[in-house]
Amino acid sequence: MPNDEDIQARGRALSSPVRLRILRLCLHRERTNKEIAEALELNPATALHHVRTLLGTGFLAAGEPRTGNRGAKEIPYRATGLSWRTSLPEGANAVLVETFLQEIDGLAPSDIEVMRMGVCLNDENRRGLMERLRAVFDEYALREPDADGTPTSLMLAHHLDRTGAEQLPAAPLG
Repeated sequence: MPNDEDIQARGRALSSPVRLRILRLCLHRERTNKEIAEALELNPATALHHVRTLLGTGFLAAGEPRTGNRGAKEIPYRATGLSWRTSLPEGANAVLVETFLQEIDGLAPSDIEVMRMGVCLNDENRRGLMERLRAVFDEYALREPDADGTPTSLMLAHHLDRTGAEQLPAAPLG
């Protein structure tokens, strides 16, 4: 059971779009610090700082050291899945949106599928909708990756519509 200090450290670790992107990169296959730095266009020292933060909080695990192309020792890292089971700190929504925007930056419009809808639900039905969507996310997040699969990401954002937040009048009877 994590103590308050662990919970705070994990919250801080998940408060960085760079660290969230590292977790995504290392979700389905191990990557070395060099591979992480190249993929995210970071200085290797900067990437290593973020990798160490994620290691120290249990979000990444080190694999077996190996020898790189030039004979140097390389350590591959893999996401542990702990981030899916960790509550995000208050205000983390902005970090998730920023991470999403960074991840889609430069993608062709045909590489992004977007769905958007507006509905008018009472509190009970809104909770029910979000519970059903969460269950679908959980189901897919916790399953083993398909051997022939392609890594993909999905983000869902739910918000109250402040431009039309007034209560609708009750439908007339009869």
